[in-house]
Amino acid sequence: MAVDHEGEVEAIVENDSQCMITDVSQDGSRLLFMSDAGDQLNLYEHDRESGKTTQLPEYRLPVRHGHYSPDADQIAYTANETDDLDNRDVYVADADRSNARNLEIGEVGAEASVVDWHPDGDRLLVSDNSTDKPRCGVYHLEQDDVTWYTDEEDVESPTTFLPDGRGFLATRTQECAVVPVVYDLESGRARELDLPEGVASVPGYGDAALLSESEILLTQETPTQRSALLIHDLETGETRTVLEPEYGDLDPEGFVDCDYHTFESHDGVEIELLVYDSGERPSPAVVKVHGGPPTQDLRDFDLYAQFLATRGYSVLEVNYRGSTGRGREFKNMINDDWGGAEQGDIAEGVRWLAQKDWVDEDRIAVFGGSYGGYSAYMQMLQYPELYAAGIAWIGITDLLALYEESMPHFKSMLEKYLGDSEENRALYRERSPIEHVTNLDSPLCIVHGVNDPRCPISQARLFRDALEDAGYEAGTNGDFEYNELGEEGHGSTDIDQKIRAFNILADFLNRRVPIEKTTEQTH
Repeated sequence: MAVDHEGEVEAIVENDSQCMITDVSQDGSRLLFMSDAGDQLNLYEHDRESGKTTQLPEYRLPVRHGHYSPDADQIAYTANETDDLDNRDVYVADADRSNARNLEIGEVGAEASVVDWHPDGDRLLVSDNSTDKPRCGVYHLEQDDVTWYTDEEDVESPTTFLPDGRGFLATRTQECAVVPVVYDLESGRARELDLPEGVASVPGYGDAALLSESEILLTQETPTQRSALLIHDLETGETRTVLEPEYGDLDPEGFVDCDYHTFESHDGVEIELLVYDSGERPSPAVVKVHGGPPTQDLRDFDLYAQFLATRGYSVLEVNYRGSTGRGREFKNMINDDWGGAEQGDIAEGVRWLAQKDWVDEDRIAVFGGSYGGYSAYMQMLQYPELYAAGIAWIGITDLLALYEESMPHFKSMLEKYLGDSEENRALYRERSPIEHVTNLDSPLCIVHGVNDPRCPISQARLFRDALEDAGYEAGTNGDFEYNELGEEGHGSTDIDQKIRAFNILADFLNRRVPIEKTTEQTH
C-alpha cells in the first residue's frame, strides 16, 4: 500500500499471499518485497511505472532481506544454498538478477544477514553469529572483508548506517531489555542511548528512521507503557516524545511491571524468565508461552500479560531453549528435539514459580499461541500435575499432518527441528500432542481461526476428534471447550476479532481458574 500526504491509500501489489516490503528505491519507482506467492518465501521487485512484478533470485530455500544500493543498480539479500537448514548467507546481485555472488560471511551453519547499504555504495551493514552471539559488522565490497564491531559477550543487531556514513545504529539485548547503540566506524566505539529500561527499536526499514544528520526516530516501550514515538538527537543526547501512547479509558497506573529472573533447568541450562506479580494473595497464575520458537519474551508492553495481570492472574514468561537473545548455541538447542527439552524448561519454570509462597500452585494455567499453542497442548499432556487448566490458541497437534499440508518454507522449518519426516516418523509422532490425548487431566480450551495458513484449522479438528474418540466431553462444563473463529487466520489485527479472543480467554479462566479461591479448591 502507498499512502499520500492527504491520507489516500493506493494498493501497489495485490495478490492472495502474504507480502512484506523490505526496501524502496530512492526515486520511489521500484520496491522490493518478500512473498510466499509461489509457495516458497522469495524476493520480488515491483516496478510502479509499468506495474510489473518480477521474482528476483530463485533458490530452493527462502530468500529474505532485500535492499537496494543507493543508485538501485545492485541488490543485497539473504539466502541459503547449503544443506544446513540453519545456514544463511549474504548475496549481492545486479538489479537485473545477474552476477549474483555469495559474500561468504561467517562459517557454514551460521546466520548472516544484510540490513543496509553505506551511502557511498561500497559497504554493507551486516550481522552474523559465527562466534555464537549475534554481532554487527561492515562488509567492504572492494576488499571482500568484514570489520566486526560487537564485543563477544554482547547480543546486537545492526539497523542502519547514519546519513553521514561515519557510523551506524544497532540494538543491544541484555536481560530481556533492548537499547539502541550508536557505533563510530573509525574508532569502533559504541554509545548506548539514555532511555528508560524496556524495549527500544528503530521503526521502518533501512534509513526510514533518519530524520536529519543528527536526529533519529525511535519507538520505546516498557512493561507498563505502550509504544511511544521519540526523536533522539545524536549530537545533544536529548530525546523528546512526538507521539504519546494512547490508553483510551484505561488508567496506565494500573498496569503491572515485570521482574527478570534466571533459574537452572532440568539439565543445568540457565533459563531466563519474566514474572508479572498481580498482587493477588494467594495468586493464581498463567504461564504464557511465546511462539516461534526463535523469538523472545522481552520487557516490552505485553498486551496479553497486562490483560491477565490486571485481572488478578500473575504471569510467567519463560525464554526456553530455542529462544533468541542468547546466541546461536542456545537457539539451536531445540534442533532435532522439538517438543523435548524446551518443554522441560517451561515445566521447570512453572515449578520455580509454584514454590513462591504468594502463588497458589493449585491454580496455575498455561496459555500460548502458534508454537505457544503447541506448547500449551504439550504442557497439559506431558506435565498434567502442574496445571489446573490450559488454553491452546492456533496450536499444532499433529506434526506429520502439518508437514503434509505445509508450504515448502514451513516444511524446511519442521525438517530443521525434527529432521526428515519419513526417516524420523516415530519422533514426529512422539512429539505430536494428538498421540497423548489420554493424558488430559484438566479443562482445556481450544481456540483456532478457520483461515490459518500456517497452522490450518484441521490441526484443531483432528485433536477435537481424538479427544471425543477417547471419551472426553466438550462443553462449558465438560473436559474441553472448542472454539472455531470464523474469518480469522494466524491471529488477527481486526479489533473485533481481538476482542472476541480476549473474551473467550477471560470467560474460560473466570470459570475454570477463578480469581477468588472457592471452597472446593481449598480441600
